[in-house]
Amino acid sequence: MAGRRRGARTGRGWDAAPPRPRASRAGRAAEAAGSTDHATGSAAGGGGQPVDEAQQARDICLRQLAVRPRTRAELAAVLRRRGISEATASSVLDRYDEVGMIDDASFAQAWVTSRHHGRGLARRSLAAELRQRGVDPQIARDALDGLDESTERATAAELVERKLRTARGAPDVVFRRLVAMLARKGYSAGVAVPVVREALAARSAEAAEFTDTVDAEVLIGEVPDPDAEQPWST
Repeated sequence: MAGRRRGARTGRGWDAAPPRPRASRAGRAAEAAGSTDHATGSAAGGGGQPVDEAQQARDICLRQLAVRPRTRAELAAVLRRRGISEATASSVLDRYDEVGMIDDASFAQAWVTSRHHGRGLARRSLAAELRQRGVDPQIARDALDGLDESTERATAAELVERKLRTARGAPDVVFRRLVAMLARKGYSAGVAVPVVREALAARSAEAAEFTDTVDAEVLIGEVPDPDAEQPWST
């Protein structure tokens, strides 16, 4: 059996390939600069293509729509901030309207359903949110048509019952806190006050006595105006 030749070594021994000389720091910098200059020169020499503004606008819109549905006004605002010309933006958005990628009516309907059932927001707050997102007033009214006063009242009652489970304090304190909570969500005093009174009356004898003697007209006047602050998140 042929054995390894005596004295033969591998790896870093005498038969290993000689090490490559290490380049100096200046040499490495010059080599890197040369590579960069070569790449830059190729691009500047006509190899690159001019940026197509319409394609850039489409890419921006697609990235926005991948996060969540958007209204036409929201996308137009983003394109404007990114420096896309008005003519190009209008053309791209018109095309997206045609193929159904932008549908303000569907957006408004889904927004109302989600925000009312998920956050308990009333018509007033929902209308403000849609207006903030550039939805046409008529489209917003159509989306809000299914949210009548009886639906609002039922949702308000659910919100109050949920809060009452952990509410602490005298009946008048709890009353004002609950009415203020509903006001921040956009409920009118005509809905908020009766709902809270009924919920408190069913809670305890002390609360029932308070609701029997309270002056509803005075309390309605003390309800904060929901238009004085924005009850929605952006």
